[in-house]
Amino acid sequence: MNAMYVYQTRIRLHDTDAAGVIFFANQFKIIHDAYEGLLETVGFGFAELISHKDFFLPIVHAESDYKMPLSVGDVLEVRVKVEKVGQTSFTLSYALVNARKETVGTGRTVHVTVSKATQKKIPLPADLRAKLEKLHRQDKG
Repeated sequence: MNAMYVYQTRIRLHDTDAAGVIFFANQFKIIHDAYEGLLETVGFGFAELISHKDFFLPIVHAESDYKMPLSVGDVLEVRVKVEKVGQTSFTLSYALVNARKETVGTGRTVHVTVSKATQKKIPLPADLRAKLEKLHRQDKG
């Protein structure tokens, strides 16, 4: 996977279970952190969305595969790719890679644009669509 956005983190104690390895559900938390970072880089951080935009971007589908254990202190890179840009939604894919460059997990999220006023699906705003499409094209190139 060629990454168009890379988020780096370290596995913390609170990410792990009693066995000292990442608790499987925390993989979604890490993926969401990477998603938030991506939005910030394209000018749509959550502070901006919540305070100044008339739409939300809820996740309507999420999947994640846990491939290898991660332990406290492990450095992790999350490589995020725009997989698809639709009329009202977009899909992101994620590869979680450890310091040895092994893929330890993967994920995918589907986001839909929803009007704050009506709570109904709306077309992706033109400025967001343009940024997502640009990232999608860069990743294919």
